[in-house]
Amino acid sequence: MNIDNHLIDIFFIISFLSLLPAILIMFTSFTRIVVVLSFLRQAIGGQQIPPNAVIIGLAIFLTLFIMSPTIDAVTQDAINPYMAKQITIQEAFKKAEPSVKNFMLKQTRQKDLALFSAIAKEKRLSSPSELSLKIVVPAFAISELKTAFEIGFLIYLPFLVIDMVVSSILLSMGMMMLPPVLISLPFKLLLFVLVDGWNLVVDSMVRSF
Repeated sequence: MNIDNHLIDIFFIISFLSLLPAILIMFTSFTRIVVVLSFLRQAIGGQQIPPNAVIIGLAIFLTLFIMSPTIDAVTQDAINPYMAKQITIQEAFKKAEPSVKNFMLKQTRQKDLALFSAIAKEKRLSSPSELSLKIVVPAFAISELKTAFEIGFLIYLPFLVIDMVVSSILLSMGMMMLPPVLISLPFKLLLFVLVDGWNLVVDSMVRSF
């Protein structure tokens, strides 16, 4: 019987590890961060600067920083008791769920929760915390995308102004064959460095949670 339970635990652990990339994207702050950083790179005009590896790496470590209170709660409520063989792995997943769900609900719009509740035809509950993960996860995902696009729009504006000014100057000088990006890119980089852009962007993203 113990061998069967051990095999079941191994199966759940392997399944969890295989789903880890999806969990990172759908259950954490990773989506908002990586989308905002991608918008930032596009706004600056650098095709591969910063490289994808840098953006993904920064997004992962910022995600770990933002999710650290939730990770600590899951560790205390679920992982430590499971490692001490006080609970089964199924019970560990159940104990981990409230902490993760609470984080997602804080970032999820009621409108999005209502949308997926209506699609799933679930009855109205007294509290959002009673909703199942099949409702909370997709609602959280589209809420994160909306927030990321809003932040991306605000990031784009100052760089768009620089592009428009440079294009107008080149047009007035009759230099229509010269790509405006070649001229505006150094000014964008200068602006971003002078305002300490990385500090501002990271601070805004972390505080948005």
